[in-house]
Amino acid sequence: MSEFIIRGGNRLSGTITPQGAKNEALQVICAVLLTSDEVRIENVPNIRDVNKLISLLKYLGVEVRQENEDTYIFKADNIKIEQAYTAEYAHLCSELRGSIMLSGALLGRFGRSVIPLPGGDKIGRRRVDTHFAGFEKLGAKIKYESNTFYIDGSLQGTYMLLDEASVTGTANILLACVTANGTTTIFNAACEPYVVQLCKMLNAMGARISGVGSNLLTIEGVQSLHGCTHRLLADMIEVGSFIGLAAITASSLTIENVDYDMLGIIPDTFRRLGIKVERKGDNIFVPQQNIYEVERFRDGSIMTISDAPWPGFTPDLISIILVVATQAQGSVLIHQKMFESRLFFVDKLIDMGAQIILCDPHRATVIGSARRYPLKGVKMTSPDIRAGVALLLAALSAEGESTIANIEQIDRGYQNIDRRLNALGAEIKRRD
Repeated sequence: MSEFIIRGGNRLSGTITPQGAKNEALQVICAVLLTSDEVRIENVPNIRDVNKLISLLKYLGVEVRQENEDTYIFKADNIKIEQAYTAEYAHLCSELRGSIMLSGALLGRFGRSVIPLPGGDKIGRRRVDTHFAGFEKLGAKIKYESNTFYIDGSLQGTYMLLDEASVTGTANILLACVTANGTTTIFNAACEPYVVQLCKMLNAMGARISGVGSNLLTIEGVQSLHGCTHRLLADMIEVGSFIGLAAITASSLTIENVDYDMLGIIPDTFRRLGIKVERKGDNIFVPQQNIYEVERFRDGSIMTISDAPWPGFTPDLISIILVVATQAQGSVLIHQKMFESRLFFVDKLIDMGAQIILCDPHRATVIGSARRYPLKGVKMTSPDIRAGVALLLAALSAEGESTIANIEQIDRGYQNIDRRLNALGAEIKRRD
């Protein structure tokens, strides 16, 4: 198991560019299965989860060519659908939660697919009922045997009201229904930028999706799709992580090419912690601040930051906000509503000297030290992607040396994060 050795306390400076969006990549790469034409995808991040998904496509018979460092050309004209029913496919899927969206694309194109139990972060219950309910509404039959769901049927457009605004559920249903007979209406659809991007790509391939960007999508089924070129957005989770990095290390950083208009309330949420976030065209500049003071609500009550489905604050940045708050002036209540195990990494921060009260699995009160009591370096383990990077930010601000084990979790979502941060002045060593 690899680990990072971090020497904290350095102030960073310079410019950094976020990678392509991980969560978008997992959706749009699955969409290449819907056509036998070439599909070109740009700004693809070189991270474990994306690379595993590309390996899955190759296993199914997709021809994959890497044009340059971040551009891939996919051609799915010789799919071996029977490969999806093998033990090897089930094993590959078990390592990647995003593999579940292959099922919608296969169902839409071939009228049958399978869903082995997917992998992913252990951050609480992550049910997939929304996916199955959508498939069944479209006319598919689902059978469960030996840890695998078998799905088949001729799909017919219909109206559906999703029980939750699931991002992957919405994406999976979209992939299945764009070539279904008739018209499908999805109400309470997720409207995250990732879903918007998937809709734009599918429309570029010949799909007929209206209502893009809203929670009411209308899809007129088409007989076939063709190839296209699609470029991924900047990863908004990396953008938020870098804003937090600048703040907690009292550094001055420029974050380039952030697709600012697609960031929603992310910049304003960091501003509520007192962090200066300046927009400069499509870049963000975070100036050096020794002290950032948490706002209070107008009635004087303690600031609360919580996650919510888009356009609310993304749950993937709650751990970053929590870590950054430890060095703020003032207190904040962090309310993680969507996943009940995502705050359990705070015990490591408490070991580092942070003043945090874990109220329950969903809420933590952070009492900022205003840097009077710097964090101390400790040994810790990354429990999941987002908590792992939050711990990395804590270590970079801490006095002394920290060790983070199980950094494979971080590598799943962040491309060459050690090298990129070292270029800004960090001291991170990777040890295998």
